[in-house]
Amino acid sequence: MGKNYERIDGRLRTFIEAQPLFFTATAPLSGDGTVNLSPKGLKGSFVILDELSVAYLDFAGSTAETVAHLRENGRITLMWCAFEGPPNIVRVHGRGEPVFRDDPRFPELLARFPDIDATAHGLRAIIVVRAELVRDSCGYAVPLMSYDSERDLHGRRFAREDDASLSAYFEKKDHIATSLDGLPGLPLPLPPSTV
Repeated sequence: MGKNYERIDGRLRTFIEAQPLFFTATAPLSGDGTVNLSPKGLKGSFVILDELSVAYLDFAGSTAETVAHLRENGRITLMWCAFEGPPNIVRVHGRGEPVFRDDPRFPELLARFPDIDATAHGLRAIIVVRAELVRDSCGYAVPLMSYDSERDLHGRRFAREDDASLSAYFEKKDHIATSLDGLPGLPLPLPPSTV
């Protein structure tokens, strides 16, 4: 039923790139820390960089748990489910890092996302993940659901922010600069965008 793969290519790549939604899971090292699981969408905000590396845009949100966990230990799992067509689940287990807006790599990485206006969504960082284990499984119990369209609410909300107001927004939130468990999260004030 399930199988391990050495790289993200061929059928796996086609499957991953066709999905409108994926999930990220991270956790702190502390055994009693908060495990985080987040849905990710927005067409064009995910790319496969090479056969073992992927990246996605980290947009404005109410917490920065993924960023905090990656800064502490780097562990992350990404998961895609087939809600339409043949049943399938693909997981990429790996090590990730947030590349922040003032990182010299940021402009080159951002250029890999030509199909989305990242400025309209309060872009905080680019999460880069290096796969250590790629697996699929049957997905027989995943329900069939139809994809209707993207929501435009996130873009409408954050398109009106500039660097200064976005930074002020983050500074008012309880769990952006630090995680729910007190780990360092998003560095604030937010660095100005380099693009």
